[in-house]
Amino acid sequence: MSIKKQVIKTKPVCKVTFSVEAKEANSASVVGDFNNWNPAEGELSKLKNGTFKGVFDLSKDASYEFKYLIDGAYVNESEADSFKWNEFAGTENGVLTV
Repeated sequence: MSIKKQVIKTKPVCKVTFSVEAKEANSASVVGDFNNWNPAEGELSKLKNGTFKGVFDLSKDASYEFKYLIDGAYVNESEADSFKWNEFAGTENGVLTV
């Protein structure tokens, strides 16, 4: 799993690339505050090597809670900037700061 951030100096956005290895999985999405936890809006594309990848424009100077949704199971990003307890879900969410 990995996250890459590319700040766009001419725009108030940061291009964030989410990558997750899930060779056996059929589907993967990144869900979070930035897409209302909607898997359809965070769908990742499966590459030939079994990695799922997607690039999203996120507003700069903000923090977002997020998780991966891999074949219906929620998974945290080990390289998240931090983690925050979510009382509703009873688990931690990854936090991305851009």
